[in-house]
Amino acid sequence: MTTKQKRVSIHTLGCKLNQVESSAILEQFRSQGYAVVPFGDVSDVVIINTCTVTEQADVECRKLARRVQRENPEAILAVTGCYAQLQPQELASIDGVRGVFGTAEKHTIAAHVETMARLESPLIAVDETHDDMDFIPASYTNDGRTRAFLKLQDGCDYSCSFCTIPKARGGSRSMPFVDIEDRLEQVEEQSYAELVLTGVNLGEYHANTGERFVDVLRLIDARPRPFRVRISSIEPNTVRDSVLEAIAQSSSVCPHLHIPLQSGSATILRNMRRRYTPSSYASLVERIQQRISQCTLGIDVIVGFPGETDELFEETYSFLENIPFTYLHVFTYSERADTPAAVMLDSVPRNVRRARTARLRALSEVRKRAAAVNIMGSNRFVLPETYDDATGMWTGWTEDYHSVNFAAPPGLHKRLYSCTVQHVIDKRGVLGATLIEPPIVTSDIVSLPILHL
Repeated sequence: MTTKQKRVSIHTLGCKLNQVESSAILEQFRSQGYAVVPFGDVSDVVIINTCTVTEQADVECRKLARRVQRENPEAILAVTGCYAQLQPQELASIDGVRGVFGTAEKHTIAAHVETMARLESPLIAVDETHDDMDFIPASYTNDGRTRAFLKLQDGCDYSCSFCTIPKARGGSRSMPFVDIEDRLEQVEEQSYAELVLTGVNLGEYHANTGERFVDVLRLIDARPRPFRVRISSIEPNTVRDSVLEAIAQSSSVCPHLHIPLQSGSATILRNMRRRYTPSSYASLVERIQQRISQCTLGIDVIVGFPGETDELFEETYSFLENIPFTYLHVFTYSERADTPAAVMLDSVPRNVRRARTARLRALSEVRKRAAAVNIMGSNRFVLPETYDDATGMWTGWTEDYHSVNFAAPPGLHKRLYSCTVQHVIDKRGVLGATLIEPPIVTSDIVSLPILHL
């Protein structure tokens, strides 16, 4: 009689780093003989990897846990991640939760399945974060096998007044520099077309042997590789001129930076305990424009922070109007327990927060469309990711992070293809393009000098 293979599924909330770590968790289950199935399918083990950056993320986690209990009541449900680290008892009280694992313990879930199955009350494996926590390596590949993610750094030593991440993940720590080359070779051997470098505070990468983030970029560019490299979100105070120069001279690093601003008001930035001013941020953007031609710039903004008057919000809006950004990620401020901002006076009414969020998102749509119009008629290299059977269209991303739709056969290889941008499809700035005939499939990264015209 054949033993039925056990199944595991996972749902990931929050940042790319969580996706990286979810992939590492699933690899541990695979090594124990589990089949990985989509979240929502019947599973023996279900994992929710949480985020706690906003109140909405907490709400979503609780909803998902109750959904699992309702739809898959026999499953062993484990919750992990930042929310689990900060509020383990709250999560353990939800019906159906069999285990709660902190950020340092998330990689032990597979080893505790049998324990969770036999205990009458939820297993809580959450230790306090501390400064000498080990760096746990992790990598992630998306289902389409097009893009790989490499976690270079974890934790944060900053003390931003609105943020719970240092409490949830501990102090900054980094992958040993000597290990990076092996990871790059794995990406190359597995034929991924793009590698994303990620971390909680990526720009603070600092190996025990002294290397910094700029040294990682130089290592990547030391020899041509058959994949392009994208940098995930990076703090403005860590984007030094040496980093910009390394990107500008690189033949593999994409001309796309996502740099949080959070506020264009000097007063609010001080209250947030950010490590820069509006003027220093503007100077950074100017240097980016001077050094990296056609660089796409994404910006995070938080609206409705305590004390943000109408006048201070207008400072942010005006600041952004004068910055050549491409798109915004706008977050409505939500109070986080155990943060200094949560007890600050002059709370902004929620309806005002929502209205400000809407204004900035509208500004973002205008900029995204304008940036899309600006590259019409040009050639780009697109990485096809998803195929729509109904329309016969692929969707993918260019090197400078524009979403592109184009017609091509469903069996298209997941590689970089040269295409000509033809028109803008919608107000979000999605582009329509045609592949250059015959399709140029890049076998190495010699395609990327088009980025630095």
